[in-house]
Formats: sequence, structure tokens, C-alpha cells
Amino acid sequence: MRALIALAVLALAVPAAAQTPATSLTLADASLAPSGRVIIDGASWSCDETGACEARGGTNQPADRACRRVVARLGAVTTFSWKGQTLNEQQLAACNASAG
Repeated sequence: MRALIALAVLALAVPAAAQTPATSLTLADASLAPSGRVIIDGASWSCDETGACEARGGTNQPADRACRRVVARLGAVTTFSWKGQTLNEQQLAACNASAG
């Protein structure tokens, strides 16, 4: 009986996780990708060798602000999506310019 209940709980949890909005980016310079996890505003970023990064968690804030905070730490990005909101080319340019 316990196994059946555990299986039911797990089945209900999987769809909820699958619906989590994407939080990801692609670094303009893949060589700047950190080798380990980096925490920025509560989001745990993990990158691969191509400069593609994904995050879990993070504070509730506008995507453009989150982008500026990440770019300040990791460098310029070519794509940025925060909790399902993807920045367009103009927003990316403004974000990257804010890093100085």
C-alpha cells in the first residue's frame, strides 16, 4: 500500500516539474562558462562547455533585471530566458550594454 501511495505522489509531482518555466541563457563567450554552479539572486546556474546554461530557482524579478545581474557575473549573453520570459534582440543588447 505504501508503495502505491509513493508512486501516486511521484506521478503527481512529475507534471508539476515539467511545467516549470524555462530559465536559461547562452554565453557569448563559451570560455567564460563557469565549471561549477554559480548562485545569482537565488538561482543556481549550471553551464556546459558550449556556454549553454540553465538555472533552477531564483527570485521573482523582471527578466531584464535578472539578465543584468547575470551578465555582471558571467559576461555577455546571446540568449536569455527568465522563468519563461525570453528577451528579444533589443532587450539583450540593453542587458549586455549594462555590463559595461
